[in-house]
Amino acid sequence: MQALSYSKHGDPSVLTLNEVADPIFGTSDVLIRTHATGVNRVDVAQRNGWFTLPNFSLPNIPGMDIAGEIVAFGDAAKNIAQARGLDIQLGSRVVVDPSMSEVPASSNLYGNGDLYGDLDVIGATRDGGYAELCVAPASHIHLIPTDMPYTHAAAFPTAWMTAHHALFDVGHLQAGETLLVHAGASGVSLAAIQLARAAGATVYATASSTEKCQRAVLAGAQAAIINRTTDVAQWSKEQTNGRGVNMVFDHVGAALWAQSLFALGPRGRLVNCGNTSGDEAVIPSLGHLFHMGIQVLGSDPYRYEEFALVWEKYCNGDFDPSIDSVYELKDGAEAHRKMESNDVSGKFILTL
Repeated sequence: MQALSYSKHGDPSVLTLNEVADPIFGTSDVLIRTHATGVNRVDVAQRNGWFTLPNFSLPNIPGMDIAGEIVAFGDAAKNIAQARGLDIQLGSRVVVDPSMSEVPASSNLYGNGDLYGDLDVIGATRDGGYAELCVAPASHIHLIPTDMPYTHAAAFPTAWMTAHHALFDVGHLQAGETLLVHAGASGVSLAAIQLARAAGATVYATASSTEKCQRAVLAGAQAAIINRTTDVAQWSKEQTNGRGVNMVFDHVGAALWAQSLFALGPRGRLVNCGNTSGDEAVIPSLGHLFHMGIQVLGSDPYRYEEFALVWEKYCNGDFDPSIDSVYELKDGAEAHRKMESNDVSGKFILTL
């Protein structure tokens, strides 16, 4: 099969399209012909060598967001799918849950399923969707509605699962609450804006440019401001009659950390799921933290059982997959270059 992979860390030029051996699947696995796969910041970070997940190895085939059709399956795969209420056939259109927790022992991807330790992730530590074929456990596939394009399905796994888990399972966002979302035009933030609006929250957003602020408003934010030239904390209080927001959804980290804490109202929650601007942050005032009852919550990995519930919500809701651009697989290096330059509003998708 053809795959876009890299054998050493470096700039996007290390990504090369080569013939590699077809993947081997186990008795409880399915073999998927990839039609679309998402590009994520972790793809860029691992390719550069800025950081790597536990069990990462070279060569690496990225691609955590996978949508395609089943072209073969192991002897036990169909029964495993049927036990989950799925009738799979050759040609069935599926999206993949890339987090390898709760994987059957008969799968070739079994072995590292500890959410708080060694956790394999398809497209990060195991071969992913930047390839014509990939393997997934039958326990980790979900049927794509017949009227949904593969590109829309591939926009879902990483962004929407990260956002939903952070907002609701960690942050316990409620209808009627106010939410501040940073990096409002990123794929995960556009998912968060839509999910929060659908749940009855009022959403405000920050972004790095006027165009990205406009994108956040189009997705459902009530208002958005440029976070590089505005006092975010003061602006947030102005939007909420001086009280401050109930929750901040943050994956920027250090650059907006202090402003996020001061943007919160009494008993507000700062939910963090990323560190794109740096891994170290300072709490500017412990007095403010305890006096206001501020909670700082880390958004841990989502649970296996969450994926099916959020996927159903995505399929049945009137959501925008927030796709910025679609590239052919051979042009994946260009997608990486644009992501590194921060020239992105939504998801980049590679098609095969």
